[in-house]
Parts: sequence; structure tokens; C-alpha cells
Amino acid sequence: MSSSTVKILRMPALVKKLGIARSTIYDWINPKSPRYDETFPKQCRLGNQSVGWLESEIDQWILQRAISSL
Repeated sequence: MSSSTVKILRMPALVKKLGIARSTIYDWINPKSPRYDETFPKQCRLGNQSVGWLESEIDQWILQRAISSL
């Protein structure tokens, strides 16, 4: 039996993983921003004021960007 672990990245871990500023992520998820990226994974609500991103979706997004840049 194989077990898969679902990991949720909070903002500090996401910033570290992507190597970008927090403000860039906020721009990517804000439809009103000129830097909005509709391909960026949607955040998951974890509580009243906390959100996170599925690491598997972030990894897939990174791979898609890498492939499209070739």
C-alpha cells in the first residue's frame, strides 16, 4: 500500500520555494492586478484568516512554466 502525503504551503514556505517576494504572489492572485496570473494555483482556505497552497499544485505549476519556456 502506498501512502501519499498532502502538504500545504503557507505564505512563508511558498515565498521560499519560489524565491520571489510575497507581493509578487499577491499580484499573481489578484485579478485586478496587471500582473495577475490565472494559471497560478488557487489558495485553500484553512481557517478564518489563514490560507495555503497545495504543494503538488505549486510543483505542477512550476513544471508547466518550465516546459512552456523551452
